[in-house]
Amino acid sequence: MKTYNVYLGLLTVVSLALAPRTWPADASTLKDACQEDFYVGVAINRSVALGAVGAGFANRNLEQVDKDIALVNEQFNQIAPENDLKWALIHPRPGANGYDFGPADAYVDFGLSNHLYIVGHTLVWHSQTPDWVFAGTNPPPVGLTAPGFMAETNIGGTNIPDRGRFGHGNGRRGFGYNGPRASREELLERMRDHIHTVVGRYKGKIKVWDVVNEAIDDGGTNILRNSLWLQIIGPDFIDKAFEYAHEADPDAILRYNDYSLENPTKRRKLITLIKSLQERHVPVMAIGSQTHVSVSSPSFEAEDRALTELEMLGLPIHITELDVNGARGGQRETGADIASNAETTQGGLINDADQQLANQYGSLFRAFLKHRHSVKVVTFWGVNDGVSWRASGHPLLFNTSDQPKPAFDAVIAEAKRAAVAK
Repeated sequence: MKTYNVYLGLLTVVSLALAPRTWPADASTLKDACQEDFYVGVAINRSVALGAVGAGFANRNLEQVDKDIALVNEQFNQIAPENDLKWALIHPRPGANGYDFGPADAYVDFGLSNHLYIVGHTLVWHSQTPDWVFAGTNPPPVGLTAPGFMAETNIGGTNIPDRGRFGHGNGRRGFGYNGPRASREELLERMRDHIHTVVGRYKGKIKVWDVVNEAIDDGGTNILRNSLWLQIIGPDFIDKAFEYAHEADPDAILRYNDYSLENPTKRRKLITLIKSLQERHVPVMAIGSQTHVSVSSPSFEAEDRALTELEMLGLPIHITELDVNGARGGQRETGADIASNAETTQGGLINDADQQLANQYGSLFRAFLKHRHSVKVVTFWGVNDGVSWRASGHPLLFNTSDQPKPAFDAVIAEAKRAAVAK
């Protein structure tokens, strides 16, 4: 069977009728500037996928949605879904009739019709998973003690609490579901059905999957987050998820995705986890680094060091959810919890926010391009500031009106500089 390889050949991009460009006619696009290095992608919401208002989580009128769509096709050659492939949205109810494929189908159709490289996000996550997935007849254990790979690792902890985007937290703070639980066998069966159904439906269309998302513990010395997946199945829930995804689409690139990999402690845990999966021949094929960062950190040296250490795993690196917080609050926050970021991206923008944002994006892309032999995908988490989950921090390259900010020019300049240096 032919094995698909994202890293060979060039994506065929057709000419599309777009809204008039508002930046100089001789300016490069992101996808063109980086076409010999990596895909440059963007997470899109339901409004973009459907070309309709009131369909997504952002308040955009039809004219704005049309401009968002034009910008996606103008600047990017890869897409990820913000929400519509997460379990709670695509599979909200149990049973064969419990799936809601409409929005996910629209997302995939948008990518195919516009000749974009399509990523799937996400199959197994502690957050945005319906209660029915974990429900059963077994009483929950007393003390919420998790088995196996939660063991001590002699890795120093951090002060960052466990959390995940739109999430329920972890075992130390309680779970989203606290009732009678499914057995290991029941939960594995539900996981296999979900993965086989969803991955199988889009086989050959979605090229990369975030198979397991945010399974690593932030604090203390445990490697794995104390989730219901871990408590009910055990640490091999990760192995099983990758095995099931590989069964469903042997040609898809299967990715482990997590945040705060700029943090050396979290990164060491990630490296330990992936090495253990590799030793067991689990088909993990790429590392997803979310890269929710700020204008003040990481430095170029810190990002360079992070990518250098991740390269030791011998796997492609995908920057999966890139944005840069420019608000006064949250300058040390690299987590992925929407409630936390809503709180920390307050207090107004930092001084000279546009220039500092440009400096940081230039620094990040300098690091990505230095590691172009390993970094194969860079995906911005949102089309513009107006639709960003960190909107108050103005974290993206385009403002609410889809106009390019100085950070856009900084990225283009770094790509051109790297091309000249080749």
